Amino acid sequence: MPYKIVAMILAGGKGTRLESLTRKVAKPAVSFAAKYRIIDFPLSNCANSGINKVGVLMQYEAVALDSYVGNGEKWGLNGVHSFTATLTPRQTEDSAKWYKGTADAITQNIDFLDAQNPDYVLILSGDHIYKTLYNEMVDLHISTGADATISVIEVDPGEASRFGIMAVDKNDRIVEFQEKPKVPKSNLASMGIYVFTWKTLRSYLKEDEKSETSDHDFGKDIIPTMLGDGKKLQAYRFQGYWKDVGTLASLHQANMDIALDNRELNLFDDDDTTKIYSEDTHSVPQYVGTKGSIKRSIANQGAIILGSVDSCVISNEVIIEEGAVCTRCVIMAGARIKKGAKVHNAIVAPEAIVGENQEINLGKADVILVSGGSYK
Repeated sequence: MPYKIVAMILAGGKGTRLESLTRKVAKPAVSFAAKYRIIDFPLSNCANSGINKVGVLMQYEAVALDSYVGNGEKWGLNGVHSFTATLTPRQTEDSAKWYKGTADAITQNIDFLDAQNPDYVLILSGDHIYKTLYNEMVDLHISTGADATISVIEVDPGEASRFGIMAVDKNDRIVEFQEKPKVPKSNLASMGIYVFTWKTLRSYLKEDEKSETSDHDFGKDIIPTMLGDGKKLQAYRFQGYWKDVGTLASLHQANMDIALDNRELNLFDDDDTTKIYSEDTHSVPQYVGTKGSIKRSIANQGAIILGSVDSCVISNEVIIEEGAVCTRCVIMAGARIKKGAKVHNAIVAPEAIVGENQEINLGKADVILVSGGSYK
């Protein structure tokens, strides 16, 4: 690359809407699509884009996530000219405090960024599912002379109030920005993916740090302030599959999207330029018994399927016993569905046990979470 860029992945969220899935695990470390974790997607996207300096900002339940990310070896981000740094709140001579918001997380790591002396900083969320190369977005940022470029996608108008919503002119320059408005003026939503010119962002972060009334957040504070100051903010229109998996329903739906129709987010292609990399669990081979059946589903290595599975995503070391029937389920690592049990439209948490002949959520449209020990 003719320029220097550093990616900063915001991976410190608690993820309370995923209920017990994130009670002891940070949301970016949650299982996805049988063999991956959510954090695999932004890290793989960075590696595939040739962005070889990455900071992963952690806070909630950081130990397990830090252990998983490690030095970036899983994504090839640990070479002579590349690295992955895990960044948690730390005590300094000035203060010792948690990250107060997305912008504050970057502010507390200004010294890390200054040491890299980048031209541009790519800010990413650690809990979104998508495959992309960031190069085109960065090129647009440079060619338009923008101070900030925001990746955007059109969302269902009924969902627009969940996002940062913007209005753009004929050249896709952003002219108005609303953070999670009650009455959205459009359905053009921020994806939480930003490219900033570092010198400009740095000055805004330092000013924001001084404010006692700021939420220290990109959507609530930094972007509106830059827009109000007349800085050039550019929209980049993302093309492809993208989903924020912050709720049980959205996490389940994203898994079903892959199991039932992998055309939008294809994890089975052999294109190394967009491949998603993950940890190898080193499990034994998958096994389907003589009375077992599996349809329209994904099953990772180590899964033992002796019952019937339809439209499911099954992680490693899952056991589905004889006579058990699972439909539209996401079954996470180490879970066990015992003889004769029937489970529908559910996420089964890691190590959860569904007892013999239990019937769970049959005929129901809403997704439920099966967690803990034996479900009765």
